[in-house]
Amino acid sequence: MAAQLRQLRQQIRSVKSTAKITRAQEMIATSRIVKAQNAVAASKPYADQITQAITALVSHHVSIDHPLLKEQPEDKRSAVLIVTSDRGFCGGYNANVIREAESLIKALREQGKEPLPYLVGNKALTWYRFRDRDIEAEWTGFSDRPAFADAERIGQRLAADFLKTDAEGGVGEIHVVYTEFVSMLTQSVQVRRLLPLDIEETAREQVPPAYEFEPTAETVLDQLLPGYVESRIFHMLLQSAASEHASRRRAMKSATDNANELIGVYTRQMNQARQAAITQEISEIVGGADALADSGGE
Repeated sequence: MAAQLRQLRQQIRSVKSTAKITRAQEMIATSRIVKAQNAVAASKPYADQITQAITALVSHHVSIDHPLLKEQPEDKRSAVLIVTSDRGFCGGYNANVIREAESLIKALREQGKEPLPYLVGNKALTWYRFRDRDIEAEWTGFSDRPAFADAERIGQRLAADFLKTDAEGGVGEIHVVYTEFVSMLTQSVQVRRLLPLDIEETAREQVPPAYEFEPTAETVLDQLLPGYVESRIFHMLLQSAASEHASRRRAMKSATDNANELIGVYTRQMNQARQAAITQEISEIVGGADALADSGGE
């Protein structure tokens, strides 16, 4: 009985220590979510303006022939940018992204294309290396706090590969799998085609303004498109970072609640064991006293 009590006390101390860690992780994630949301909101005006400018340019110059706008059916290699986290403790965040990426890769292969993984985050890198799969490019170390310089490096590599042919080691299209932050409780995995660019047609009541471009529309497009690609990637990285923190907060809160519940279970078991030990001692004392009384009476 004493051994059982010692074991239960040790288990309670261990679970309490774990609960302190998960609680601290939850508080850290909560504080970082606000910063990540602010970063998403701060990047939105620039992304909206550059999107509006490109839409206006293409809408009023339909004859523009730019490599980043052109479909390349002859190129069968397709890049798949997979955005995961560098650290764990975030529930099913990474598993959901990788599952969607695998579904996309399977669909591309069924279309006769060769998907090439471009990985962001140590979790995707570990997953692919463990399965000994080929990796085209990798970026790690910034998943929870992405900077525009990180998006710039990724965007430049993807754009450069897109402009190459298959024979030169290039790709014909680029897809991105990332997680979009909807709310503190909801994060949705998204699959988007990044290149070639899909310029959405605007409604008649929202006709884009007719800009005058100097020196030419083609020259302006050469300057705008790289920034547009990088801004979209940066937006996706920021969305993924906010989703990562929200997933980690939810996972750590669940772990803390489970730890507290387990502490309660162990405490009840310890009290029951202690009560049983006390009852047994009392029974032994009463039994001994009765035996002494009976022997004295004889």
